[in-house]
Amino acid sequence: MSNYFQGEVVILPEMLAAREQRVALQQALLAKCPQASLLSATMNIPGPVKNTLALEKVFIALVETIRKELKDFFIIETNYFSRKTGLEFFLLAEISPELLKRKMIAIEEKHPQGRLVDLDVLWLKDQKIQSISRQDIGFPARRCLICNKDAKVCGRARTHTIEEMQTKIINIIEQGKE
Repeated sequence: MSNYFQGEVVILPEMLAAREQRVALQQALLAKCPQASLLSATMNIPGPVKNTLALEKVFIALVETIRKELKDFFIIETNYFSRKTGLEFFLLAEISPELLKRKMIAIEEKHPQGRLVDLDVLWLKDQKIQSISRQDIGFPARRCLICNKDAKVCGRARTHTIEEMQTKIINIIEQGKE
């Protein structure tokens, strides 16, 4: 499965701990500037290997696209992490959640590898983290990489094998290089 998925294996307790760590960082960033919006970017990588040099190259290119898209807004803080449990990028900015989400949907849909990244938009309301979905602003749910049905439905039902999804991810990455 090429070098895209050859690396350190992550186990469930590590993924759960990473998720808790991510939420704690999101809360800390939003507490610094409660009126700001927070972009939380991670990659959609199925299987036990979540981070390799090849995947990081793709993620860095996506982060650069995000930075260019938001160059006209006041960026309060950014954080980039390359962890065994995956790649993470956080950007705290003075921009409305709706506008930030619209800009991130454009990247998800127009960037050659945009389908491989989750670009979540968060903000504080009454000291609680809120998120905005594609559907909240009139966009359809994300589509499955393989069958084009609702991605969350396929994910929950485990409709496709890890190998099928990894093959599709490699195809998306390779096509994006052309």
